[in-house]
Amino acid sequence: MKKNENKYLKLFLSTFKLSACTFGGGYVIVPLMKKRFVDELNWIDEAEMMDLIAIAQSSPGAMAVNTSIIVGYHVAGVLGALITVLGTVLPPLIIISVVSLFYQTFRDNVFVNMAMTGMMAGVAAVICDVVINMAKNIIKKKHKLSIFTLIGAFIATYFFHVNVIIIILVCGIIGAVNTYLSEKSRREREI
Repeated sequence: MKKNENKYLKLFLSTFKLSACTFGGGYVIVPLMKKRFVDELNWIDEAEMMDLIAIAQSSPGAMAVNTSIIVGYHVAGVLGALITVLGTVLPPLIIISVVSLFYQTFRDNVFVNMAMTGMMAGVAAVICDVVINMAKNIIKKKHKLSIFTLIGAFIATYFFHVNVIIIILVCGIIGAVNTYLSEKSRREREI
């Protein structure tokens, strides 16, 4: 029981620290979670982490919370998911509560505005890092359909301004059909 308690505590503290130090949205937490749960704790391997991120990304809701739920569930079941959600939502809740008390002061403070501008640059760099690492993993696998889907999604978003929901749905359908056909082909080879 002591080992599980230690795992639950590590899950909570890890997600609490990551959430407390992450500014700029859900994608910023992804490389930090990878570093913590894949590189440091070795609870998840890199390929699994990419799969968990893909599931979190395709689910409705906040990316950081979705990723925390899936990672927590993967590591420690339902209780792990509940613990990681709590660890993820508490820091923003506390910070926003404090900020709301002093909103007028923060809003007009030059130093706070300069800090926020600086954070935007840092957030952009972290998001670029996530995109490059995810694209590297797709290209490394040399799966042509995934590469064409990646390129097609980028072109649809950047040049044609297609709604993100449509892109996610189409990519999900492509992935589902590809998985179905691959499994069907594998079963036929086994027979």
